[in-house]
Amino acid sequence: MTLLLMTTAAVVCTLIWCMNDRAKEMKLGTLCLSYWGAAMMWTVDAIAEYMESGTELFDPPVKDMINDAFLGFAVIVLGLAVWTVRLVLKESRKHSIKMQKA
Repeated sequence: MTLLLMTTAAVVCTLIWCMNDRAKEMKLGTLCLSYWGAAMMWTVDAIAEYMESGTELFDPPVKDMINDAFLGFAVIVLGLAVWTVRLVLKESRKHSIKMQKA
């Protein structure tokens, strides 16, 4: 479930990044790279788990699916929070430079 959520977030973020004119200004590429990195990490994890447990990977208990979904959403929200903090710091730095020049 985490792999599915993270890959979906990465694809959506990438599509927005490609279609948005202000993407470079908003540092959307950073968010995309972090989501793609997490998706690659969970892909490797899924491959390792498949090699270890075989087809049991495709029939997890409901409790495990719910836990994985919460983890996936938490990572998406954490990525958005880090990206937002980065934008705020960038804007505050830009305003402080303007204040020093004035």
